[in-house]
Amino acid sequence: MPPVTNWVELSDGSGPPRVVAHVERELPPGGIPAYRAARGSGNRSFVLWADEHHRERVATLVTVSATGGVATFQVLGPQGELIGTVVREKALRGRGLRTRWTVTRPDGLTAVGFKGRILWWCVWWPAVPFMALILVFSVLDGVPGNEGGAARAPRRIRWRAGGRLPFEFRSRGNKLHVHDPGFDWRLAATLIVLLRTFNDGAWDARKK
Repeated sequence: MPPVTNWVELSDGSGPPRVVAHVERELPPGGIPAYRAARGSGNRSFVLWADEHHRERVATLVTVSATGGVATFQVLGPQGELIGTVVREKALRGRGLRTRWTVTRPDGLTAVGFKGRILWWCVWWPAVPFMALILVFSVLDGVPGNEGGAARAPRRIRWRAGGRLPFEFRSRGNKLHVHDPGFDWRLAATLIVLLRTFNDGAWDARKK
């Protein structure tokens, strides 16, 4: 098998980031075409390996169900033990105007986050008819570090659990910031990979 070329980095702020897992799609019967066909309805399946040569599994994400814009995923450990459950409810399909992400640990602790801030959605939606023009200006801007943010929908997610903020996804840099020291890093690593599969140009949508 060829080496895995996608990875997850972890940093505690005390030094440079280090690679903690290598990520690869876990393909169903039918291979990549079958995976790509299923992902359109929200299905995802991938493995986090300890190294690029597939020697040891760190975690596996599987889809429990995906229908009507609501997808439920389980994160499993090397022995198949449950690390956590993630539910994605697509905007206007689930219980609100924003995409809702619910993360539940095996001990029952549940954190709920919504994609984007209401204020920025109120700004973004009226601008949709002019988005083509905004996109042109974003491309022509040429400012270093500009990721076309003017034409991109709000993406920041802040999870709440019992009044606390255990973790948050920041769109700048596509990073997941974990504030709860007791949070299983394997669940956090799997979550950031899963979030990225729902971004434009996601790595798991490749044809090869």
